[in-house]
Amino acid sequence: MIELVQSQLLDPFRIGLIVALVFTMFRTRAATGTLLPLALGVVFVAVILPSTRGTGTVGLIQAVLAGLVSNAIILGIVMALAVIFRRLRG
Repeated sequence: MIELVQSQLLDPFRIGLIVALVFTMFRTRAATGTLLPLALGVVFVAVILPSTRGTGTVGLIQAVLAGLVSNAIILGIVMALAVIFRRLRG
C-alpha cells in the first residue's frame, strides 16, 4: 500500500489535476466556497484515475483509498504553495 501511495504522489497527471483544482477553487470560491469543491475534487480524482487507467495488481478500492491519501498530501502542498504565492504577490 505504501508503494502505491508513493507512486501516486509522483504521478504528474494527478499533480496537474490537483493544481488545476486549486486554481479553479480560488477563481470560483465566491460562488462555490472552498471546502466542498476541494473535497469533491479530491474524491473525483481519486476515483476517476484508477477507474480509467486500471489498478494494476491491487483492487479498485485499495487504489481509491491510496488515491485519497496521496491527493490529500498533494492538496496540502499545493494549497501551502498557493497561500505563500498569494501573500508574496500582495
